[in-house]
Amino acid sequence: MTRALTTVPVLTAGAAVEVAAGLARSFASDAADRDARRVLPVTELDELSASGLLAITVPVPYGGAGLPVETVAEVVRLLATGDPNIAQIPHSHYAYIGQLRRNGTDAQRRQLFGEVLAGRRFGNAQSEAGTKHVRDIRTTLTALGDDRWRLDGRKFYATGALLAHRIPVLAHLGPDGPLHVAWVDRHADGVEVIDDWDGLGQRTTASGSVVLRGVDVPDSLITPYAVTFDGPQTYGAFAQVLHAAIDAGIARAALTEAAAFVRERSRPYPDAGVDRAADDPLVVHAFGELELAVRAGEALLAEAARAIDRADAALTADPARTGTGLSADAARADAAALTGAASLAVAAARATTSRAAVDAGSRLFEVAGTRSAAAGLGLDRHWRNARTHTLHDPTTWKIQHLGRWAVDGTPPPNHGQA
Repeated sequence: MTRALTTVPVLTAGAAVEVAAGLARSFASDAADRDARRVLPVTELDELSASGLLAITVPVPYGGAGLPVETVAEVVRLLATGDPNIAQIPHSHYAYIGQLRRNGTDAQRRQLFGEVLAGRRFGNAQSEAGTKHVRDIRTTLTALGDDRWRLDGRKFYATGALLAHRIPVLAHLGPDGPLHVAWVDRHADGVEVIDDWDGLGQRTTASGSVVLRGVDVPDSLITPYAVTFDGPQTYGAFAQVLHAAIDAGIARAALTEAAAFVRERSRPYPDAGVDRAADDPLVVHAFGELELAVRAGEALLAEAARAIDRADAALTADPARTGTGLSADAARADAAALTGAASLAVAAARATTSRAAVDAGSRLFEVAGTRSAAAGLGLDRHWRNARTHTLHDPTTWKIQHLGRWAVDGTPPPNHGQA
């Protein structure tokens, strides 16, 4: 059980980036040890909550900073350079704040955003193991009468749930009804969170199971979900860009740690004729290739985040008040074009950062030499983290979306993975 928190600071964009950089340096110091011993980052998550970083997307009218996606992506990227496990845990926290902003009532927003501003964390209970595919959901809300529902199901890959205060659960309203989100208390009767995640990487995200047995949920804590995709939206792009930010952070951390190892510990290969491994032209060239790939990922990440911000501005704009002269239909078409462009920009960022993270985590050993393979150093965690996290969504489908756009101008699909 994590400690109770008072109201957290409301950060400006500059302060958020500065705080994230400081926490990343702190988290990095013990990241290898936590990975080796699978120590869950309980204290570190409380520090993250208390910092105000988990409240930066709460809208201004509800007391938050309402910071742009460009800042949020950079915050997550920085945290991932310190420990990508900690950066991944609040991924769904940010995503479901966005879900609440889109689909919650004013009363629901006031209650749940208030919890975030008090330092409380949202987890996630979305995906399910053993179903046909990632969007095949079997968990259900059954009507009990008197504005109450019974929630039953089993979830997996529930990153953040174990150490959360509240868990947004994706469920059908009735056996065949549309998907909704039930906002359940982490310690409510009938809620069991099982720490059964045993991935080879991202070992301390506690991405295990959530079992829901007859959980009593009032109407006031249920919000629509399926309607998110009835029109143009950036919900999927936002979730994806945060994944890209985590991969970009892993790539940068692997490259940084490899460079330090080469400068301080690697021996030069005799044929190079140099005194330092860092002066071997083949090593330098390899680092140049890696730096190029990581920079490309970082640049595409930043552009994707800005594209989402542009799309969000179009989605929320009122043509009658902005003076654009656009009709309502033209404004909707403009918003649809911008959301499609944002999804394509995110697809490019996801594909590039995924490759950069896996390559940097692997080639780290190529440039650092035999000594770097010592198990006690924990340098393999970068590749394991990258290889595990990049499996969230197939990179090949991101490239498919880009290719179809390039060939025929086909827009990307309108769902939560694009």
